Amino acid sequence: MRAARIVLRGASGSSAAAAPAPRAVERFSRYSPSPLSMKQLLDFGSENACERTSFAFLRQELPVRLANILKEIDILPDRLVKTASVQLVKSWYIQSLMDLVEFHEKSPDDHKALSDFVDALIKVRNRHHDVVPTMAQGILEYKDSGAADAGSSQNLQYFLDRFYMNRISTRMLMNQHILIFGESKSGNPSHIGSIDPHCDVVAVVQDAYESARLLCDQYYLVSPELKLAQVNGKLPGQPIHIVYVPSHLHHMLFELFKNAMRATVEHQESQPALTPIDVTVVLGNEDLTIKISDRGGGVPLRIIDRLFSYTYSTAPTPVMDNSRNAPLAGFGYGLPISRLYAKYFQGDLNLYSLSGYGTDAIIYLKALSSESVEKLPVFNKSAFKHYQTSLAADDWCAPSKEPRNLSKEKAEAAP
Repeated sequence: MRAARIVLRGASGSSAAAAPAPRAVERFSRYSPSPLSMKQLLDFGSENACERTSFAFLRQELPVRLANILKEIDILPDRLVKTASVQLVKSWYIQSLMDLVEFHEKSPDDHKALSDFVDALIKVRNRHHDVVPTMAQGILEYKDSGAADAGSSQNLQYFLDRFYMNRISTRMLMNQHILIFGESKSGNPSHIGSIDPHCDVVAVVQDAYESARLLCDQYYLVSPELKLAQVNGKLPGQPIHIVYVPSHLHHMLFELFKNAMRATVEHQESQPALTPIDVTVVLGNEDLTIKISDRGGGVPLRIIDRLFSYTYSTAPTPVMDNSRNAPLAGFGYGLPISRLYAKYFQGDLNLYSLSGYGTDAIIYLKALSSESVEKLPVFNKSAFKHYQTSLAADDWCAPSKEPRNLSKEKAEAAP
């Protein structure tokens, strides 16, 4: 295959040297990503951690993960791929792949190469900082063009789940290496990279609640209280600790608390006092389960699935600006990406709603670090076929708008 020569622009807008990027994408996309368990990630950062081992693994693994998702971007609808936003995201990914490929020629025993690699990872991480809103903008441009139909929307959901899961995984690997081997020891000293070997789940719940409460008070001048209970099924009476990434758990909980608070305040605005949000944390032999229950009126069954769609939000879309203020709701990506964080290490996030009453949101996480294994997309024939499959006609009858008047039909049929 003759390599095309292209000019890329990084996040800073500076031109990068022309590079045979498509050839590198083809090369690394032939490999499947190698999922790591939480236990393996801990071993990479333990007291016997070897920077050379991590370097040798990541200089191969990160290009593989980037190349796999680049192949999926290329088979999206042309009108989507050609949007300025998606082209920009694609240029970031290709540039990052090429930056990392340069280290294939360097020896793990070269201390300068190891130092340069950390710098390269920081540069890649910074370059990809705005990937989520930029890709979201591309999706909006595509939908506004009127090109999206039921089939393409289904494929978009499939792609975005895989694209954002890929991003979560690459950031996880980069952050681990940067925090453990970088010169700036800015991480928590009790953590191994971004992983807390003794993550205090209840403390993270309380922290996420306080963060969401602060936001809720700013918007509504009031917020519901927290009612928390914990059950340790493995060691009754003991605090609940697991091996986990606190920032991932905080992200999920913060999103669910924002939704629960918003629903509660708006549904109970005429009430003299707000009903508390009930949280139950349970540790079993296999799972760590967190249930968040609100009395925010719930949602109808027909829109439960839509809540995990990247193109649906129950709140008005806020105006994007360069400020650091996080909106309480509106972009529609909070729930689907929170579910990806849960699924990343083989967990899940589900919603169960009682329309007219309230909603239960349940997070499932693996209790054992050896079972918390990365869930990664891989570009293969099955993935390719998924994008080629059009939405088949429904094989269930659609309900009519009005019930049929059988007596009238019989009268008209009579001679």
